[in-house]
Amino acid sequence: MSDQQVDKGKRCFLVAATSVVGGVAAGAAAVPFIGSMLPSERAKAAGAPVEIDISTLAPGDKVTAEWRGQPVWVVRRTKEMLETLPKLDSVVADPKSERKKDELTPKYARNEHRSIKPEYLVVVGICTHLGCAPVDKLKAGPEPFEANWEGGFYCPCHGSLFDLAGRVYKNKPAPDNLKIPPHKYLSDGRILIGVDTEGA
Repeated sequence: MSDQQVDKGKRCFLVAATSVVGGVAAGAAAVPFIGSMLPSERAKAAGAPVEIDISTLAPGDKVTAEWRGQPVWVVRRTKEMLETLPKLDSVVADPKSERKKDELTPKYARNEHRSIKPEYLVVVGICTHLGCAPVDKLKAGPEPFEANWEGGFYCPCHGSLFDLAGRVYKNKPAPDNLKIPPHKYLSDGRILIGVDTEGA
C-alpha cells in the first residue's frame, strides 16, 4: 500500500470520527435547548382546570377564582336578579350572545341567563374593550353611570356596562359580552373551570 493511500485512509477516518463526535456534541447541546422550550410545571399548573367551591355562596354574592391568570367570577343570582334579564334585551348590544359564539359563549350557555344553571353566572372578569377589570355593582338602584341600573358590572376605565348575565350595554366601548369560560358542575357545590362536558 502506498503512502498516498495510507494518508487518504487516515484523512477519511479523521473526517468520519470528527463528524461523529460533532454530531454527538450537537445532540447533547440540543437536549437542554429543546427541554427549555417545553412548558414548565408552573406553566402547566397555570393552564390546569380550577375547582371552585360554591357551597357557601349566598344568593346575591360573588366569589372569584383565578384560571390561566384571569379572574373568573361566580355570581349566585337571586330570583329578582334573573327577572331583570329579559327587561334589558333592548338595551344590551348582543342579547342572544350571537357574536363570536364559539369564542365567547359555549353552546350550553347560549340562553337568556348565559349559564348552565340559571342561578349561577360563571364569567371571566375582563372587559372585552381593553382588558380592564370591571367592578361589580350587583345591586339594582340609580348609579352615577346609569340612572336605571338593574345590577351588573361597571368598567370605570372607559365606562363599559355589563348586565347580570355579562351582556354589554349598547353604545359602550366594549364590543362584546364578557366571556363564559368552559366549565362544568362536579356537584351542586363545586364547579370545575377549564373543562366542560363537551370538551371532556
